[in-house]
Amino acid sequence: MNREEKKNNWIYFLLPLLGTVFTAGYILAAAEDVAYSDYIRLINSYLPDIWDPKKFFVADIFTRMPVNFLERIVNVSVFGYSTRFDMILGVLCLGASALVLSGYCKERRIGMGWYLLLMGLLFSLNKWEMLTNGTGWCHFLAFVGFYFHYRVFDRVWRRGQSSWEGGRIKGVKKDYSRKGKIAEEEELAEKKEAVGGKEITKDKRDRMLLKALPWAITLGTAGPYCGSYCAVLLLTYGICFVLDRKRAGKGQWDFRYLAYGFHVVCPLILYLISNSFAVTEHAGTTGRTIGQVLGDNLSLFPKFIIKSLSSMVVGEEVMMEQLEKLNMGMALCYLAGALVLAGYLLALWMQLRERLYQVSVFPLMLIFAGGLNHLLVLAARWIFENSSYGMSSRYALQYQAGILGVVLTFGLFYQVRQRKEGGSFWTVSAKWAALSISLAILAGNGYTTVKELEKAPHRKAYGMKVAEAALNYREVADDELEALFQYHHGPEKIRNALRILEENGWNVYRGR
Repeated sequence: MNREEKKNNWIYFLLPLLGTVFTAGYILAAAEDVAYSDYIRLINSYLPDIWDPKKFFVADIFTRMPVNFLERIVNVSVFGYSTRFDMILGVLCLGASALVLSGYCKERRIGMGWYLLLMGLLFSLNKWEMLTNGTGWCHFLAFVGFYFHYRVFDRVWRRGQSSWEGGRIKGVKKDYSRKGKIAEEEELAEKKEAVGGKEITKDKRDRMLLKALPWAITLGTAGPYCGSYCAVLLLTYGICFVLDRKRAGKGQWDFRYLAYGFHVVCPLILYLISNSFAVTEHAGTTGRTIGQVLGDNLSLFPKFIIKSLSSMVVGEEVMMEQLEKLNMGMALCYLAGALVLAGYLLALWMQLRERLYQVSVFPLMLIFAGGLNHLLVLAARWIFENSSYGMSSRYALQYQAGILGVVLTFGLFYQVRQRKEGGSFWTVSAKWAALSISLAILAGNGYTTVKELEKAPHRKAYGMKVAEAALNYREVADDELEALFQYHHGPEKIRNALRILEENGWNVYRGR
């Protein structure tokens, strides 16, 4: 690492810090410290007996994300059940995700322009709904775990591919003959002696993490997001299992991948068993079968997917406002969705064209995660028969992983092409297309963020209105109570939750 690179290292810590401060400032400007929406269910389920093991050791414990129990104890005991405390935790976890991604960019020497673009997308306010709903803090934590796990595997994979990195790029092929193997063993012996076995120690540590992380993440923090997380791991392990055999020679399998897969499947099975005991609340579903729905509206699924993709350019609220102003139907929405789809396809082409997955598998894992999340949201939400449902800001955190993988793929592609002379028409066109798509997505996210900052005082005012209603909940009409607290499962549940807070002097009743 040269002197200039060392001088630039500070930016990999500064940008995550600035992004975290910016997002925390938005929380203070846009959200009031008042419990409503999903909090009503949580209060009725767990409060006031936060220490009661009967509420913890239940059949669907893993569905409830156990990390929440510890956090709830701290929140109630120290902060009097503050929703703002939950929101700030979410912001800190978003900052932690930025650090994981920054570490990767620094390690792989991703171009500074691509890194800045990545941070701009990560801290976009297209996920305002997740940020201002404190109950979602653990989802931000889950994605820290996902990204960290993907990076750990990426390190393990790259150590095995280290001899390849000069391969396709520099035209050097690995020698698998007996003479080549002896030379490789001698090289490894020299390396071990030179670095004191540090690399081997790091590799053992990372391989142990690959086995331990799924248990902690799937059973402790991931909740319903564990489906895409586990699917990404199993898909990646399977692909790398086959690629390693091709790289190492005929008949040489690395069965450690099966062990890693075993440690993914086992906690997933435990989660699914636990989830089978869960009772979920769905308001607004039609109750029709998938056959009936598609029989009446065959275009529902493709519209759902393309609209959900569009939300990665411009957020749902902003998009709908613009469509109403322009009076052009959903054309702009479909165009934005097609742009994101083109980004995905271009990134996959780059991965295959330059075999970027050999250089680093991390971006491809993120692309898998984003694509799977779009499909999983469709699988879970088609029951509402609303093709715009997948555009909701609450899903932006899930979809975002794919966009980050696309941008990192573009960055790696530029890095690889810089080491090669010339380029075909297709590779040159791909570079310009990647830059254009990225800037368009960044511009849409920037516009969404600006509009969300303008809406922040109005969201704050709404929160203050909810807080006022909470202080006078006995006099508020049932319909108004349900509308204000955004909880449509009966006004008696809302009043019961507020009564619990009032009797214990928590949340808006603290100090009264």
